Amino acid sequence: MLLAIDVGNSNTSVGLFDSGKKLRFLASLDTDSRKTADQISVDLMNLFTLYRFDYTQVSGAILCSVVPPLNFMMEKALTRLLGRPPMVVGPGVRTGLNIRLTVQTQVGADIVADAVAALEKFSPPIITIDMGTATTIGVISQGRNYEGGLLLPGVNVSLEALSRRAAQLPDISLQHPKSLIGKTTEDCMRSGIVYGTAGMLDGIIDRIREEFPGQEVSAVATGGNAPVIVRYCRNPIVYDKFLLMDGLWTIYQKNR
Repeated sequence: MLLAIDVGNSNTSVGLFDSGKKLRFLASLDTDSRKTADQISVDLMNLFTLYRFDYTQVSGAILCSVVPPLNFMMEKALTRLLGRPPMVVGPGVRTGLNIRLTVQTQVGADIVADAVAALEKFSPPIITIDMGTATTIGVISQGRNYEGGLLLPGVNVSLEALSRRAAQLPDISLQHPKSLIGKTTEDCMRSGIVYGTAGMLDGIIDRIREEFPGQEVSAVATGGNAPVIVRYCRNPIVYDKFLLMDGLWTIYQKNR
């Protein structure tokens, strides 16, 4: 079995694959850079107990992280738990991507995994949208070229900033709006963030499509906020909850 871990700014996703690429469980933990290797090991052991799997049956692990302060402890915890160090997505790991950025190492490991998985499922050009703490948009062209992308504040970050900077606006959770035109303060905020983000994504997708005249451009979205937002977009966007995990599986197989 393969243990795949994605350390994000807010949450850490933990997935377990069997030998047939079937995802046996996908769990989420809070990302806390203060945790020691022992604490991380206990968290992982508890997940295996919760889902009734034996961590001693894990034959390999792959780690993807955008939180550098946590990388050392995470690698130490996985090495202690599994008896071998994890594969870490980063420089020197084969991905099959031609990254066309000015500084190639600046592309996040999670975005690389998203792009690798998208190329397994769609024909380029492809737009990848990862909606987590930040909303990250990537563009992949013919020849497996990762051309670059756009970085935007995440939905929850925008909501938190709005409530903190405006004294009369409350903290609200991200939910489906009741209607386009809100009748209460909460409804207005919810409609604004959901329809506003959907409209923003539509506008960006339209502009990216103009960069590829005459070509069919696919769009795929993942991340915790994507299910709420994507349904309000006018452009066709495929929601794939497991996109990043599938990318980690593929990267691991390329480097075994």
